[in-house]
Amino acid sequence: MNPHNVFACDFEKHVTKKAFFSDGDKIIVAVSGGLDSLVLLHLLRFTPGLPKLNLIIAHFDHNMRPESSSDSSWVCGLAKAWDIPFRQGIAESSLASESEARTARYKFLEAEYQSLGARWIVTGHHADDQAETVLFRIARGTGIYGLKGIPEQRDPGILRPLLPFTRFSIESYAKSVGIRPLLDSSNENSDFARNVIRNEILPHLEAEVAPGIRTSLLRLARIAQKEENAWHSVITKILKDFVLESSDTRIVVDRNLWLEYDSEVQARLLRALLACLEIRIDESGTSSAVEFTRVGDSGKEHWITGFFRLSRAFDHLIFEITSDRDHDCILEVNEPGHGQGCLVIGGRSWSVSWSLTGALGGKWVESFALADLAFPVRMRKWMPGDRVRLSYGSKKLKKIFGEIRVPVDERSKVPVVVDGHDRVLWVPGISRSCLLVPIKGENELSISLSTPGIT
Repeated sequence: MNPHNVFACDFEKHVTKKAFFSDGDKIIVAVSGGLDSLVLLHLLRFTPGLPKLNLIIAHFDHNMRPESSSDSSWVCGLAKAWDIPFRQGIAESSLASESEARTARYKFLEAEYQSLGARWIVTGHHADDQAETVLFRIARGTGIYGLKGIPEQRDPGILRPLLPFTRFSIESYAKSVGIRPLLDSSNENSDFARNVIRNEILPHLEAEVAPGIRTSLLRLARIAQKEENAWHSVITKILKDFVLESSDTRIVVDRNLWLEYDSEVQARLLRALLACLEIRIDESGTSSAVEFTRVGDSGKEHWITGFFRLSRAFDHLIFEITSDRDHDCILEVNEPGHGQGCLVIGGRSWSVSWSLTGALGGKWVESFALADLAFPVRMRKWMPGDRVRLSYGSKKLKKIFGEIRVPVDERSKVPVVVDGHDRVLWVPGISRSCLLVPIKGENELSISLSTPGIT
């Protein structure tokens, strides 16, 4: 049997076993003009044994390369040659990163999905993409959930039917059927993290460290998926036991039952509860919220994000979304590490990120020597009596505000960064304490704050 017939047969068996398609299904095929998407399109268009599908080619011009418009014309011509309807989108503004490009692309695809009433959006992701994704997430310090890698399918209607197949088998198929893809010069651009992993790191690891690393990474993804499936079944049962009240904006749980579990299980339960309310938090936010559930007094509250509150009422823990946008929401960094969060001061929202690497961007960034830094580091509103230590002595923030003519009504919207001893370390854009100034080569914690509308 010819190589392309073997691959097409394997593909047909895979999608048939999974029952992905039925006769008459409207399928949007995301086609960039690259090898993977063209092979996927060819398989869906010409493989014997598949249901009769109503295919639609969707091409998004990221407008990040000079030749991108000619790529769009080429894909449009292919659509006409293969007698497939063609839909095109184009970036409305300049895209500067992989993340922005991905977001814009999927926004276009999902809009087409909704307007056309399609069953699936199919993309050409394959096994090598999966291995690269898992390695990338390891490098970023992901949890078990992230090690699952790329899901074969996800909402709304995204399907990746080539995920079990390797790049080598896809390239062999393309060669055997005469597919000649467009060449994307950005695939060699080392400014993109994915290209560095694909073109430099993985080949080096495969040649010098672990010859079977791609297979190992795929196995790791499968193990992580099984672990997450197991956790999901357990967590679902536990939630049924102690959730007392549930709505789209509020969940009440039995605190006594909650405290029967280890803190790591509580962290899992917390993330599952927040997912029900469409709230996501990072490791630091999870840690501080779990700590509150264990030691917070009745009547106290802990703000997880700007408009999401966790509170305790005797033996109940209450998770709720609040519409009180004027409520201040302080943010705590409980330990050295990396993270992101939201701060609300005087009704103004701030995006906050922190890191041990110092590689942070944003309008206001400051670093503090880690050796003598007392945790938790808190970001809160200005309070009467706050003083900042300067090189010539300490000075009240109220006096500094007056000297630089900060309007009184604006002072309540200014964040103040303090350490675990409540020492004022930094008032972004206004003053920085002379305390904890890092020396070159010394470990440090960097913090970045930004807010829309302030430059």
